[in-house]
Amino acid sequence: MNNSLRQLFTAVVVLFVILGMSSSVIMAIKADALNADPRNGRTLYHEFDAPRGAILAADGTVLAESTAVNDAFKYQRSYSNGPVYAPVTGYFSISQNADRGIEASRGTLLSGRSDTLIWQRFKSLFSGTENTGASIETSIDTKLQTLAYSLLKGKDASLVAIEPSTGRILAMVSTPSYDPNTLASHDATAVNKAYAKLTSDSSNPMLNRATSELYPPGSTFKTVVAAAALESGKYDVDTEIPAGASYTLPGTMTELTNVGTAANGTNGKITFEDALAYSSNTAFAQLGTALGDDVIAEQAKKLGFGTSITLDGSASTGLPMKAVASSFPTGVSSDKVALASIGQGDTLETPLQNAMVAAAIANGGKLMEPTLVDCVRSSDLSVLSQTTATLKSQAFSSKTADKLTTMMEAVVSKELTGLSIDGVKVAAKTGTSQTGTDGESTDAWMMAFAPANDAKIAIALVVHDANELSYKVTTPIMKQMLEEAMKE
Repeated sequence: MNNSLRQLFTAVVVLFVILGMSSSVIMAIKADALNADPRNGRTLYHEFDAPRGAILAADGTVLAESTAVNDAFKYQRSYSNGPVYAPVTGYFSISQNADRGIEASRGTLLSGRSDTLIWQRFKSLFSGTENTGASIETSIDTKLQTLAYSLLKGKDASLVAIEPSTGRILAMVSTPSYDPNTLASHDATAVNKAYAKLTSDSSNPMLNRATSELYPPGSTFKTVVAAAALESGKYDVDTEIPAGASYTLPGTMTELTNVGTAANGTNGKITFEDALAYSSNTAFAQLGTALGDDVIAEQAKKLGFGTSITLDGSASTGLPMKAVASSFPTGVSSDKVALASIGQGDTLETPLQNAMVAAAIANGGKLMEPTLVDCVRSSDLSVLSQTTATLKSQAFSSKTADKLTTMMEAVVSKELTGLSIDGVKVAAKTGTSQTGTDGESTDAWMMAFAPANDAKIAIALVVHDANELSYKVTTPIMKQMLEEAMKE
């Protein structure tokens, strides 16, 4: 072989090696990144040329499914009662990446791309059948979800209902809401226009207020302070603690007062039970400063404060659905500790976190990991994964939980009689939190569980800018929710 042929042969071999290496890099190393690139049109068509798995409620009601259409994408996503379930489902779109809800947290399973579905893909390939994504069965109770949405519609509000013994989320509602169907159209121009309108709306309808909005919890946070006090061993239900008609915040000239005279106690003292029942600000502000911010913060941490909470999914299944971290301040002056102890100042909480506090009290101090998905099934209905109840923490002792329950029952029997249900013991706590400097802008909170002695459900709800005492706004909503739950 002459020199020219040898050089040509060498060049051809080198080119083949380079081609082989580049193909290997593209097909193996960079495959996931290229598939995820929004500029990859083939991935988009691939996502829509097979039916995406359905999202179901606990009773089998279809919340989201793919239906055949006569266009280039073959299948289109549709949502039953879209605005009602939007915080749960999220959306799936040809031009906007799914970034919330189960459409995102279980994206690889719904699309059929998950490694757990590899044998199903092989089966489809060799049988010539269509590859279908997995179906996701949620823990959502359709009756509770629908009722909650109807009760909150027209308000800036949120509600979360949890099964205390398991952590299963039975309802998760956020209003105002949006209709995912407007983002599921195959008309990219219309979808982009709808998305722009939603994201520019000052009412923020795409925000899941249950997990992504922080509010001052007002007097509902007194349950956390009460738990810390009971756990210290220095206080009991009948212990008399300092109260009074007013309390000067330490180091300031600011006077803290109570809403009702019963919260003042007698001769500057009030029993611990009555302090919670009548929601004594002066008592809990002084209790908070006596306990100290570190003690309260540690109790709050055991209940989930301080870290984001994962409701569903993992990096392998998609974009995990997480709740932002609720917070209680530490290392602050005594006056701020006093305010934080009554759920004002720098104390901030999500509705999910508030529901978790109620659930822990209802479950003997055991805080369960909150979950949104019960089961994942392949297209042949075989179970791919089943969610099991998992203990998140022993937030406090069962003895403390029993005492807190007694105190919260007293809230209903002494102050909140409108929440009473015949034949059912209800435990509850309201909270009215000031959100503005005008003293009139307020959020209305309530947490409750029932039956108090063996809770089936724990609920937290908030109505933003209610500008009324909490019980006036939240009692009718909570009572209807609890009555519906007791029918189950």
